[in-house]
Amino acid sequence: MIRISLIAVAALGLSGCGLAETASTGATAAAAGAEEARQAQQTEKKVQDQVQAAAQQAADRRHAAETNDTN
Repeated sequence: MIRISLIAVAALGLSGCGLAETASTGATAAAAGAEEARQAQQTEKKVQDQVQAAAQQAADRRHAAETNDTN
C-alpha cells in the first residue's frame, strides 16, 4: 500500500513538471506571437508610408508635366 502511494506521489510530481513546462511553452509562444504582430504592424506602416510617398511623387510629376505643357 505504501509503494502504491509513493508511486502515485511521484507520478503527480512528474505530471506537475509537465504542466509547468506546458504553461511555460505557451507563454513563450504567446510572447513570440505578440512580437510577430508588432513587427507586422511596423511593416504595414512602412509599406503604407512608401505607397503614400510614391503617390505624392506621381502627383508632383503630373503637376510638373501639366505646368510645363501650359507654358
